[in-house]
Amino acid sequence: MIFLLTLSVKILSINLKINPMKKLYFLIVSLSFLSIQAQTTAEIPAENPLPSLQGNSSEDFQDYDANELPWHARRFKVTAGVFFPVNNTQIQVGSNNGNRGTEIDLEDDLGFSKSSTSFVGTFDWRISRRSRLDFEFFALDRSSSKTLQKEINFGEHTYNINTRVNAFFDVQIARIAYGYAFLSQPKYEAGLLIGAHVLFADLGIRVEANQAIAEYRDNFNFTAPLPDVGIWGEFVLAKRFGLYVNANYLALKIDNIDGRIISYNLALSYNVHQNFSLTAGYTGLNFKVDTERDRLNGYLKWGYNGPTISAAYTFGNHVKLYKH
Repeated sequence: MIFLLTLSVKILSINLKINPMKKLYFLIVSLSFLSIQAQTTAEIPAENPLPSLQGNSSEDFQDYDANELPWHARRFKVTAGVFFPVNNTQIQVGSNNGNRGTEIDLEDDLGFSKSSTSFVGTFDWRISRRSRLDFEFFALDRSSSKTLQKEINFGEHTYNINTRVNAFFDVQIARIAYGYAFLSQPKYEAGLLIGAHVLFADLGIRVEANQAIAEYRDNFNFTAPLPDVGIWGEFVLAKRFGLYVNANYLALKIDNIDGRIISYNLALSYNVHQNFSLTAGYTGLNFKVDTERDRLNGYLKWGYNGPTISAAYTFGNHVKLYKH
């Protein structure tokens, strides 16, 4: 507006051939235009900011302090949910007297379903700004019934073709891990994990009753503690969204147990209200265990992976992840 006024004055001063009345008319029109513009600007109400400032849709992604989020960096967190794994399982159980067992695919040879549903629960304790302790429990019971299409040596017995058998595979996994954060910021953390998965397994086969042959059975149970090391990261993506990832691996022989483990987990959480969140994730684990008992020796190769859905509740004081 100042530019227009200045331009008008300059035009008036240099255009000497214009009639004085025309000069006056031109000046009045210019001043009227500037007055209207000034009035229009002044009448914009303060409570109606520009459209770019009106929207609150980005609130979840900007105006918040990660240290004050009710679901993030609390002292304790408990989760419980459902896991939908797809299984791939091979076993071999023989006797120590030289009877070598048949390698069995549980899904193909014994009719186990690849898909299953199980419970999973966790408890996390943030000991300090950089240290944390994680507990996890997973349980899965599977069973099947099938007429054998091949001869199977399992334990101390041989199960012939066309024999109707029942089989079961029950497993519980308890995990404990200590995590240390080398990176610790309000919106992200990353560090190392050291811990162990403890596998409690019980598997067996028995001939169904009401057949021409006598009923007999074999079962093989064992406990395998499998240490592992890994990495982890936790990220605040927005005011209500968080992401957690970890991956673990180790191959080790302890006494009469030779094992290898690979596991990974990815979980995206959404804060529903205050301390309560819902989580959707994807989890995978692969075991390979050779073990020997008093009369039997066994080999288990088991892998599973699939989605998880769980609910989480955080409580306790905030562990401050200070900025540096």
